[in-house]
Amino acid sequence: MKVLTIRMAGLLKQLPRRHQLLLSGVCLATLMVMLLPSEPATASRNTSDPELADRQLILGERFEVPVKLKPQVTTTDAAAPQLKPALDSTAAADTVAVQEPVEPSVHWSGYEVKPGDSLARIFDVMGFSPQQLYRLTQDTRANKYLRKIHPGDTLRFAKDADGELLQVAYQISPIDTLIVSQTENGYVSEIDTKEVQVQEAFAYAEIESSFWNAGINAGLTDNQIMSIANIFGWDIDFALDLRKGDEFSVIYEKEYVDGEFAGYGRVLAAEFVNQDRKFQAILHSNGEYYATNGNAMRKSFLRSPVKFTYISSSFNPRRLHPVTGRVRPHNGIDYAANVGTPVMSSGSGKVIASAYNNLNGNYVFIQHGERYVTKYLHLSKRTVKRGDRVKQGDLIGRVGATGRVTGAHLHYEFLVDGVHRNPRTVEFPEAESLTASEMPEFNKIAEQRLAMLADNRRVFLAMR
Repeated sequence: MKVLTIRMAGLLKQLPRRHQLLLSGVCLATLMVMLLPSEPATASRNTSDPELADRQLILGERFEVPVKLKPQVTTTDAAAPQLKPALDSTAAADTVAVQEPVEPSVHWSGYEVKPGDSLARIFDVMGFSPQQLYRLTQDTRANKYLRKIHPGDTLRFAKDADGELLQVAYQISPIDTLIVSQTENGYVSEIDTKEVQVQEAFAYAEIESSFWNAGINAGLTDNQIMSIANIFGWDIDFALDLRKGDEFSVIYEKEYVDGEFAGYGRVLAAEFVNQDRKFQAILHSNGEYYATNGNAMRKSFLRSPVKFTYISSSFNPRRLHPVTGRVRPHNGIDYAANVGTPVMSSGSGKVIASAYNNLNGNYVFIQHGERYVTKYLHLSKRTVKRGDRVKQGDLIGRVGATGRVTGAHLHYEFLVDGVHRNPRTVEFPEAESLTASEMPEFNKIAEQRLAMLADNRRVFLAMR
């Protein structure tokens, strides 16, 4: 660089004086221009927004650039495959923004059912027309459940800005919710079922005053107490056979939804000790209860045609009649109960008599196959007529005080081949038992659940 500078200076000296002055002026002017301050560099872009066009670009700063959306193209499903390649071919050269459809405004509101409410009144209060109610109840399932609403239940309604009913939601239980939605083909319903988590629980009770009180003290619900009575109701007369000191234990299900307790499920296994007789029942995969040997707990007859009452008179062939004062056979059992107490058929069969006379009052006789007949006397009301077919547990009448009686009660008789037998002790024919091929599966279930019963009972008694 130094040698180049010396050579340039030598050449400058060889030029004429006038040329030297001119060249020096040009260099001086160039130097002055380079030293003058300049404006910040700007860049322009092709945009129709003058505000953005005038703004300076500064390194590191981001700007929102408005993009004009192309008109939305609506296609059918069949046209979609042809449209997709065309969009893909332009993806590298341009960015396509698809405008989302605008959802209609939906308004939700709730209504708590009050005593005396009907669907028609509820729809009127919520601002819906009778025509809308009619169209909604054309769905069979929606009509079935919505006709069963009770005070305290809640209905939720969704409507659009024009007041059109879009959806109705009704919580049937903590697990199931009825959803009725508007479609092009009218209203369509579905049952939305939440996932249920099941835990097994244990309860034990010893009878002091009554089976009912023992169950309540053990923390069981009314339905669970009735379930236990139904399981053992073919072997134990809960109105007559129970004694102080009898005990029972049970394994049952507790259900949870979203971590919250939702209710009680099935009884999985139970044991009842009645007057030193032990009865065990295990729920099989077919939904029926069986004893440990595979025999069905269900029998052809119930021990008692009434539930949770007390006995005023037992079977006695030489009883002194309370009205006539004479010794007269009492070929049955008297169940003293309040007037109106439901009376069930103890077995399935055909009604062969339903009438009234001065001695029996209102009475019903039922034939069960060729060998068995049951009789129900002194009813306040008969709910079946001669020739009717009934199933075990069906309502056939209500306790009363009609005929020759001293108070309200049900007189119940059980005949085998025309001979009166004691309903408390007669052997009942059993329902179908498990087959040999079904026993291995049942034995595994029974072993596991009976062991659970025994372990829980041992721990419970040790902690008392």
